[in-house]
Amino acid sequence: MIAPTDAEGVIAAVRAAGAARETLAIGGNGSASGMLRPISASRELSTRALRGISLYAPKEMVIAAGVGTTVAELTAAVAAKGQQITSEPPDFTTLFGSNAAPTLGGMVAANLSGPRRVAWGATRDHVIGVRAVNGNGEKIHSGGRVLKNVTGLDLCKLLTGSYGTLAVMTEITLKVLPTPERRGTVALAGLDPVRGVAALAAALGSPYAVSGAAYLPAGIAAGIPALAGLGGPVTLARIEDFSPSVTYRADRLRADLAPFGAAEILDDAATRSIWAAVRDAAPLAGAEGAIWRVSVRPSRGPAVAEAVTRAFAAAWFLDWGGGLVWIAGPATAEAHAAVEAAARAGGGTWMLLRGPADLRGTVDVIPPETPALARITRSVKAAFDPHGIFNPGRMYAGV
Repeated sequence: MIAPTDAEGVIAAVRAAGAARETLAIGGNGSASGMLRPISASRELSTRALRGISLYAPKEMVIAAGVGTTVAELTAAVAAKGQQITSEPPDFTTLFGSNAAPTLGGMVAANLSGPRRVAWGATRDHVIGVRAVNGNGEKIHSGGRVLKNVTGLDLCKLLTGSYGTLAVMTEITLKVLPTPERRGTVALAGLDPVRGVAALAAALGSPYAVSGAAYLPAGIAAGIPALAGLGGPVTLARIEDFSPSVTYRADRLRADLAPFGAAEILDDAATRSIWAAVRDAAPLAGAEGAIWRVSVRPSRGPAVAEAVTRAFAAAWFLDWGGGLVWIAGPATAEAHAAVEAAARAGGGTWMLLRGPADLRGTVDVIPPETPALARITRSVKAAFDPHGIFNPGRMYAGV
């Protein structure tokens, strides 16, 4: 394994691999190395040593750090100034049975976004600058270190979610936001999935700035201590802001949702624990087999859940107002085919987030591209990584 301590070391490693036509498995701490397709590479290039915060300007709400910097370090640094990482990135270490700390590079490479995505956007929407090394061993730089910058093509969004297949990122700049003074959750118990998602749509369409919207079936809700007393399935809408504002808006939202049933307002402590569990998919962490994420129009989330439940013994819950369906089930090709079919029927997409290597190596872990899009993908890959040395086959076989 190669673990350079600076960008020059990354350049040297990439140039050496290119000259020898050796492939490189690009990774960080390996906290979620089981995502997507397994990689067969000559060597591993780890960015875990590219650590440290190089810039933090709280007044400008901007922070820059090496990609090996852990998400926990960043969170602590901005929290000390009353700020937070906007996209609420999940921590999948428990889901993957890992002891490694998630890094900034992994968060951005996988575009990991938590429940707040429904209100504030994905991680890619908050990346404003990237420094990286392409497949020729050349430095590339996109964006900047201020919120308003115009520096040509927005490669930040291209590299975010590229899973290390285009370039080796070395430093990332994020915009951050103030931490809310208080949080509260409006909880409705006993609704079926369709009615629950209708309630979430009403909450998200309200003027009360809901920042999280999830539906948890009875078995999932029972596994979260703060919800155990409610009983049955639970529909959740979160509000975050100044304390008086949260009190007022939660009361108003509870009144507006009265047609769906009597709601409770959960306090700040309960809200923190509930949404941390939803963010990290903690209720599924103990499930054996595979875990999928299906993204669809929110109104179609219940139908996807129903379809996979008919096909196999699935554990599931809904986030993003019903638009993100978390599913756990047997790690078989038949179960995967059922998830694919349900996602397609719902007009959405899927990702095999966790599964054994033999399954991930033989099925489409994300939807295959149309021929036109596949040509664009190959062209972009060739422009950034002409020798095809970065994370071969990570997203698509042969790419």
